[in-house]
Amino acid sequence: MFCSIRIFGLFFIILFIFSIFWSAALPQIEAITLSHLGEKSDSYTKVRLWGSVGFIISVVLLGKLFEQKPIFCLVPIVIFSMTLVWLNSLSIPEIKTKLYQPVKATFKSVLLKPHIISLLIVCFLVQAGHGPYYTFFSIYLEEHNYSSSFIGVAWAVGVIAEVLVYIFIHHVISRFQLRWLMMLTLILGTIRWLSTAYFVYNLLILIFTQCLHAATFGVYHAVAIQYIHREFKGEHQGRGQALYSSVSFGAGLAFGTLISGYLWSRFGSMEIFLFSALMSASAMVIGFIWLKEEERGELD
Repeated sequence: MFCSIRIFGLFFIILFIFSIFWSAALPQIEAITLSHLGEKSDSYTKVRLWGSVGFIISVVLLGKLFEQKPIFCLVPIVIFSMTLVWLNSLSIPEIKTKLYQPVKATFKSVLLKPHIISLLIVCFLVQAGHGPYYTFFSIYLEEHNYSSSFIGVAWAVGVIAEVLVYIFIHHVISRFQLRWLMMLTLILGTIRWLSTAYFVYNLLILIFTQCLHAATFGVYHAVAIQYIHREFKGEHQGRGQALYSSVSFGAGLAFGTLISGYLWSRFGSMEIFLFSALMSASAMVIGFIWLKEEERGELD
């Protein structure tokens, strides 16, 4: 008992320290990328899609690898990949003149705008809904007798759909209101999680729900990034992206993961995706009521 608590404590400390540094790096990369793009910020997804391509290659290859090797082999693979990320980060050029250009509005005044507050709540709920998916989806499929290879393919299908969206979404963003694109992702997100909960044994529906990842993450993330980029200008860019990343991928995912763990242990696996559907539906209601003001205001 004591040994288990000690091991858990060590894992907690390691993951806590890792998350501090990892979470701090991502928003800065986002801000630098958008600043390099300048007036062509809608093309952000052309850059972002390469992360998805890397993810596809990883899940397919690792799915096959872990049918032959123990899961412990993942540790040196992760260390190696993180080393490559660090080395690559050293080559990223700085862009101080645009990123730190002074602006009249204070960070607090931008943050307290009603549509920004509602946007952050929506982002929190969306990622809370993805918490069960990122943490338990593979285990969920294993529980329903799917092979490791199929699980890897299922993950790849979702990210391939995401990549396809990233290829052309910049054209869509420049033609349609961000609010309506966000609402579309929330509706499809609710459908996705309900389908995952109730139709896990139906292979066609399962693949369809994975394709919806194009909307529930691909379109959602592209739209959210544009919201933040348009509002948090100049010297506020880095802090704006950090806030978005912290509220959604940090707090939102942590909350969703924690709740889904309790739900699985108490009620069962299906209930965690019903929780995801509830989060998406709640975000849809909030977005419908409060995000409308933003589209009539400064962002457009």
